[in-house]
Amino acid sequence: MAWGKLNPCYQDAVAIRKAVFINEEGIDPKDELDGTDEDKMHYVGYVDDQPVTTARIDMLAGNRVKIQRVATVASARHHGYAGQLIKQIIGDAQRSDVAHIELDAQLPAIAFYQELGFEPVGEPFEEAGIQHRTMRYKAAH
Repeated sequence: MAWGKLNPCYQDAVAIRKAVFINEEGIDPKDELDGTDEDKMHYVGYVDDQPVTTARIDMLAGNRVKIQRVATVASARHHGYAGQLIKQIIGDAQRSDVAHIELDAQLPAIAFYQELGFEPVGEPFEEAGIQHRTMRYKAAH
């Protein structure tokens, strides 16, 4: 993990995000690379020194964190890498006494996040042409 954009971790994170969100899902690069990466923490999971999964963290007011841009390259899906990364993020947040952990999940990913302890809140909404739903980690203190 690393803050901001001036590190190899960030470059690996962006490569994964471009492959998944821009190339696979067709999200506009201006929406995906939204200009806010400098103020975020970037996590990347590696297998055999190759970047395979990523997420970024936004520190919000009220001692909350928002997990964003969770992605895994196609060749590494269904191995549990994203789940391991999310568990690491949850652990890091809890050790930092974060009050709430939340994310906006694409609707097909809701069950994945529920297995990790997140609960949907509110109504579905559209972001970058894709339906999402806000979720909160229920065990956060």
